[in-house]
Amino acid sequence: MDSKHEEVVEVLAKITKKDKGAIKAEHELAADLGIDSPKGLQLLTELEDRFKIEIADEDAAKMVTVGDVLNFVSANA
Repeated sequence: MDSKHEEVVEVLAKITKKDKGAIKAEHELAADLGIDSPKGLQLLTELEDRFKIEIADEDAAKMVTVGDVLNFVSANA
């Protein structure tokens, strides 16, 4: 796991209060990790701040799994 992936998992762990080791790429943000709208907004804000990127609403809507988030950050940060 590269440093970007580790940082994304750290942010997800902080928001969901789950152990970093329990967060897998195939997990769905809402169904598996319990990320609702407020937590989703917090996730986007933290990712934008940490990686100095901008996440458009269309891109955010495509992020269903942890893997989707990892792929977006890898491609844009």
